[in-house]
Amino acid sequence: MPATGGKRDFYEVLGISRDASAEAVKKAYRRSAHKHHPDRNDGNPESEAKFKEAAEAYEVLSDPAKRQQYDQFGHAGLGGAGLHDFNHMQTDDIFSMFSDIFGGFGGGRRRSRGTDLQTQVELTLAEVAEGVERSIEFNRNDLCEGCSGTGAARGSDRTTCTTCGGYGKVEQTGGMGSLFGRVITACPACHGQGTLITTPCSDCRGSGRATKRRLVNVQIPAGIHDGQAVRVRGEGEPSSDGAARGDLHCYVSVKAHPFLQRHQNDLVCAMPLSFTQATLGVNVEVPTLTGKADLKIPAGTQHGQMFRLRGIGLPDLRSGRKGDELVQVFIEIPKKLNKKQQQLLRDFAETEDVSVLPESKGFFDKVMEYISGDEK
Repeated sequence: MPATGGKRDFYEVLGISRDASAEAVKKAYRRSAHKHHPDRNDGNPESEAKFKEAAEAYEVLSDPAKRQQYDQFGHAGLGGAGLHDFNHMQTDDIFSMFSDIFGGFGGGRRRSRGTDLQTQVELTLAEVAEGVERSIEFNRNDLCEGCSGTGAARGSDRTTCTTCGGYGKVEQTGGMGSLFGRVITACPACHGQGTLITTPCSDCRGSGRATKRRLVNVQIPAGIHDGQAVRVRGEGEPSSDGAARGDLHCYVSVKAHPFLQRHQNDLVCAMPLSFTQATLGVNVEVPTLTGKADLKIPAGTQHGQMFRLRGIGLPDLRSGRKGDELVQVFIEIPKKLNKKQQQLLRDFAETEDVSVLPESKGFFDKVMEYISGDEK
């Protein structure tokens, strides 16, 4: 069954045959996940994409019902299957979903993780073509330097919470005469931490957090598209226990170019030509991202015709291969002609043996001709 909707065939993704056993599917996914895990590939976006692609394939092929639907109808048959959106999931969350097949790799556990942050950076098309490094400034809720995030003043100790006895949870009885039994909830006194602050930090007033200004350099790859994001690992806010930070997502906004428009990896330029230039041919200079290029317009060029300048478009984000610049010509018809120009065109029309409108007369001249009956 061929892939549809731009997705690769799931069997191809995992590198297995269509009659592969359930155990073979599991082994192929484990092998692919280990190979493409972002932590093993320095956070490479392409590796992360392949890691998530493999997870999507495994979710379908490891489920007999979903696999049967896929084998029969392809990707189109999975519309109502309730699949996860792996493109917007974190790596650790995916490992948590399939922790039973990973063993020790990746922990197999969902760790406490801080909040992700996002910011925006504007690029020109020329910067998209070459890639660029940008310094990004942003605020984040960080660990307080005065108490290192504990919330307690230096030299003071946290005490065991007497409400929960240091357990962090309490047992509560449901309402209506214990109709709903007993419920375990986070301790309201220590908020689940098991300890209390006796002397709060004066800098953060016991919160353990403080707003800090952060400056990071972000390498934006060539070929990135408007709306895509570059993830900077570990530049988000710390988790509640301070063990792990979230990430910073830098979303790209591409500034409009005065002459060029992007179409995937190609650039499109609209070039106006006069009637005589299109008819007789002309050499023109075309704007490009690096300056200008010469283009020969052959005689007899038609309105809307497209010309291709190869290899001067934008690079593909993954392969680096450059697209082309497409020059589309638009023939401009003059709105006003002098007497000589009009006569030249009428003489030309006679050689074509085509009918054209007669020379215009004033409105009132036409009315008088009509009234007198002289109109032909």
